[in-house]
Amino acid sequence: MPLFKTILHDSKTEILVWKITETFEQLLSEVKLNERSKARFAGMKSVSHQCGFLSVRKLLQEKGYTDFDLYYDEFGKPHLHDGRHISISHSHEFSTIILSDQNCGIDLEMQREKIITIAHKFAEHEFEFLKDVSEKNYIRQLTVIWGAKEAVFKIRNEVGISFKDHIHVAPFSIEMMQSVALLMFGSLNIKYNIFFEEVEHFTLVYAFQQ
Repeated sequence: MPLFKTILHDSKTEILVWKITETFEQLLSEVKLNERSKARFAGMKSVSHQCGFLSVRKLLQEKGYTDFDLYYDEFGKPHLHDGRHISISHSHEFSTIILSDQNCGIDLEMQREKIITIAHKFAEHEFEFLKDVSEKNYIRQLTVIWGAKEAVFKIRNEVGISFKDHIHVAPFSIEMMQSVALLMFGSLNIKYNIFFEEVEHFTLVYAFQQ
């Protein structure tokens, strides 16, 4: 299908969301990959992952880019040759990119009960403001917390950063649609502005360094 949603965060930042309804064959026929991407694509074990990879390239096309405008550094972080900042995420039938003049990170996650059982692996002090949340909002807020930490990590992208120990999300409610996160790692003490919203039963989170 065409572009599912566009979010204009400000005059210099845009988020695009794609809902994958095309067949694998259709996506493959509409996207051209550079040689490095072809190798990555060939190594993917699931068709779902391949469709997510291709749909991200469809999003790039929406903004006049192609896969040849995109490259990855030695840490796996994506960049555009024109210098604009980009971050990428995909989950099941949705893919998203953020394009901005400032360094940014984005994450897209399906809301699932499973997150309750793994929450202790990525959250700690956040449980203090989650203790009185209803079960429905508990899953939604945990998903925001995970997405926020993932988005911050994509910005900093350093080996050794622990979601649980080094990235802390400030109290928030679903209605606020924003929060703040703090990265404390080694000599680093950096604050990030966090923004989020829900797309069907998924949570979209993006971050900028203050």
